[in-house]
Order: sequence, then C-alpha cells, then structure tokens
Amino acid sequence: MKNIRLRPLVSAILLTGCTTQAFAHLGLNLSVDVRSLTMGNAVTADPPGISAIHFNPAGLTKLKGLQTDVQGLIANFDVQREFSAPAGYNVFGYSDDPLICNDSPNNPSSLCTDYKDSVHGDVEYASLYIPILKKVVDLGAGWPVMAPTGGISYNPPGSKLTYATAAYAPMVAGFGSEDGNAGNFMGQQVAIERITYLSPSIAYEVSDELSIGASVGMSYNAIALKTDLRFPNEMIGVLRMVDESVCAPFRNDSNEIINLLLFGLCNADEGMNPFGKFGQMQVQMEQSLSPSYNLGLMWEPTDDFGFGMVYQSSAKMRMKGKYFIDNANAPRELIKGLNQSATGQILSAILGFPGYIPPTESGLIAMDLEYPAHFQTGIKYKILPDLQVNFDIGWTDFKAWEKFKFEFDRQISALKIAKLLSNDVTDTSLALPLGFKSPWSWGIGFEYSATDRLKLRAGYEPRASAIPDDKRNTMVPINNAQLFGLGLGYRFDEDTDIDLSVGFLRSRDNIPANTSSMSNQTGVNNLLLNPYAGLDVKTNTKVTILGLNYRTRW
Repeated sequence: MKNIRLRPLVSAILLTGCTTQAFAHLGLNLSVDVRSLTMGNAVTADPPGISAIHFNPAGLTKLKGLQTDVQGLIANFDVQREFSAPAGYNVFGYSDDPLICNDSPNNPSSLCTDYKDSVHGDVEYASLYIPILKKVVDLGAGWPVMAPTGGISYNPPGSKLTYATAAYAPMVAGFGSEDGNAGNFMGQQVAIERITYLSPSIAYEVSDELSIGASVGMSYNAIALKTDLRFPNEMIGVLRMVDESVCAPFRNDSNEIINLLLFGLCNADEGMNPFGKFGQMQVQMEQSLSPSYNLGLMWEPTDDFGFGMVYQSSAKMRMKGKYFIDNANAPRELIKGLNQSATGQILSAILGFPGYIPPTESGLIAMDLEYPAHFQTGIKYKILPDLQVNFDIGWTDFKAWEKFKFEFDRQISALKIAKLLSNDVTDTSLALPLGFKSPWSWGIGFEYSATDRLKLRAGYEPRASAIPDDKRNTMVPINNAQLFGLGLGYRFDEDTDIDLSVGFLRSRDNIPANTSSMSNQTGVNNLLLNPYAGLDVKTNTKVTILGLNYRTRW
C-alpha cells in the first residue's frame, strides 16, 4: 500500500526526466544545419557556413564580408510501438489484461483464454510546446515538426576577426496520440525543446593555417508531458486477490472482525486491479535563459587536409513549472477504506499515510537539469581532386544524468510515504537514480564536386544509445539509432549558395518481457514504472528530415 499513493506522481516525473535525456540524444544535431545533416554531422574540420557557431566556431573565419543564412527544416516522426503476450504471461496469476486479451469483461476467469496477436500503440501526430501559450499544441495527423533558423556574420575588410550570431534549434521533438491509444501509458503527449535564440560568436585567424573561435549560446528549454498511468505489478495483484477472494463475501455485510484484521481494505467500493487506469498526469517545465559556450580550433596545413575540434559546454538549468494529477477512483477508495478501520488508522499513523486522496492535485515543481557537455574532433581529406571525405568522432557526457532531483513548493503526501523506502526522498523533494552511459560516436561524410557549381553529398552516423538496457522504454524508442543523409549544394554565383538535404534516422528495439524496469517488469521491487509488465515490447522509430538552406554575401 505504501506504493499506491506514490506511483501517479513519481512515475510521471520519472518519465519527464528520462524523456528529456533520451530526446536530447535523439535530436542532437538533427535540426541545426542542412549541410551537416547530409555529411553524417562529420563537419568539425569543415564547418558549414554560419552554423559553424554550433559545430566549430573557428570555421567562421572562412566567411568574408557580410553574410546571411536562412534555412528551414521539416521533420516527420514515425514511431511504432507493438505489445504482445509471451508464453506463460501473468501478473501474480492474472492475465486478463484488456490491452492484449480479447476475452469479454464479464468473463469471470482471471486468466485470458484468447490473446490478441499483437497490439499497436503508434504515434499519431506531431506536438509542439508553445512558450507564449504555455501549452502543448497538436499539429494534427500528417503534419511535420518545422524548425526555421537563420544567422548573420561579419568580417571587416582586412580583419582577422569574424563576428556572428544565429538562431537555431539544437533539439526539437514532440509527438502525441488520441485517447485510448495503447501507447498512452508511456506518454500521450510529449514535447521537448531547446532553442538557441541568440549566440554571439567571434573567430580569429591566427595564421593562414590556424583559426580559433568561441560562441555563447543563450537558449530556451521546455519539457511538457501528458500521460495515462497504470501499474500492473505483483503488489497490486495481491490487493486484487484480497478484494476478490477475501472481501467479496463480506461486501454487503459489515464485519468488524474482517475490518480489523484486513485494516479496512474491504471497505473500498472499488478494488484495485493491476490492469486498471490509475489516473492521468500532466507536467510542464521551462527555463527562458540557459547559457552555454562552444570553443573551437581548426588547422588546415594544406588545401587537401584539415583538422578540427570543438568543445560544447554543459548547460545547467533550473527548470520550473506546474504539475496536475487526475486520480482514479480505485486508489482513492483504497486509502478511504484504510482510514475507516481502527487498525487501518493506526497503521496509517505509524507509517505516515495520507488520510485522504483528492480527485485532483496540482502544484509547482522544479528540477535541476544539466544539458550534457559534448566533445568532437574530426578531419577532412581530399582522396581525389573532386572527392572529399570527412570523419568525426565525438563523446557526450550523458553520465551527468546519473541522478535527477525534483523539488516541490509544498509537502507532498506521496513523498511522505516514499521517504520510508529511500534516503533520496524528503517531504518536499525526490531524487531519482538513472544510471545513463556516456557513449562515443562517429560519423562519416562524402562530398563530390560534380561541377564548379554543383556538389553532391552523402553521410552516415550510427548513434550508440546512452540508455541502459534495463531502462529501455517505448516513450524514447531510440536504442542504437542510425542516421543517413543525402543532399546537394548549388552555387548560383560567387555570393549565393543553396543547399538541399534529406535525412533519415531509424531505430528498432526489442524489449523482452521482464527486462526493463521502465517498461515491463512485474516484480514487487519495481515500484515506479512498469505499464506493460510481463509483455514483450517492440519499437520501430523512423524520423525523416527535409532541409533547405539559402546563403548570400551582401
């Protein structure tokens, strides 16, 4: 019972935090620049135009005079989620989960006799968080996420210094689905954004071969989540057994002995069911100013070879916002029944249980979040007069997400219960261990000069997952993704260029039953999140990105 009250709040918070992390990895460098997308993001030694602010600010020294850069990126998220029952499926002896069972609700058996082959809970449309409205907006079926960006640079005549600034989106991702979607227990609406709206930058040409640069990014960060909640584990299976097997004969006949012995559990008008909906949670958090900086170096000893490296600093944020909980009737009835019994009242007093669960709860929430530091280095080399290859390796400090801490503006009854179980919990705060990894990554790109005006590009970037195997889930289905890019660049004249690109990111994952503590474990020790307990889970994620860039010198 200690966990019943805790789950609706804590689970949604955990989802919010982990969504941010994983989408940071998913969206890293996907919505920044068209040319980099087609080169597998292997552009540290050959940064693209004004977007060098992000990839390697030393590359700004390549830009002469006054230049402007305008581009548009369109992304379509196709996220497919599939659930099925393995052989021997049960949660404390129960297998009549309506999610995967075709049996009638009136079937008296607790065991399913007719399983569905599989159930799909696919994403149905894109979503965005609108800062002015402070709400998530669904774009509708078939509508993609759009990210317009732009920048300006200036190199005074005869100067070794170049100045620049740009607005771009290091991370934009969001999706949603309609009521009743099987995937809604891992997020009905999700929106994650990091938008750099000002990035004052400077680059210095030390010599003809060596350049250095620095930029400061001033960014807006937002997280929004709406999710249904259910918790099918063995503990709730025990409560269902007590309700159906022990309490049922006394439902209409008050029995003080049973009432005292079972702490009032039989007083509930609605019993707990591991497959029932426990409520719905909404969370919205944002920070208007999240500064970071980039430091870059570029060395080009010959026309055929170049070397570059960049350090992108972490960004420490204090995210603030609101939460809203819509509690279902079953957990409310459980606590109500408990407090109607003398023994139940004593137990509640000893353990500090709440005396009442309201239909809804709301308040203010804050969390410390660190956008991870990133280091990348790479080379460019002309293997043929008309063919250049770029190769980069990089490292991102996702291990900074070892633990997240959430703070509330008031005492939360759920936390009063949780602190009995963990040293990471107080009446007004909660720390969640996550254990993310810091993977290395690499990318490769090719650029072929077909003519003096036309360049053809292709790139590939495999993305190792930062999510531990035992925490994989359907909300962030991006385990070990692959990014492919194709594009072209055309020079109209010496002052005007246009780039076109298409990028495709794919990720498939298979989460066997009882292998993930954030998806499908059934044990009593899985206290926070397991909406698909005991089920086999598969995901298939496809992200298609189209881009257009227009650059000109004035």
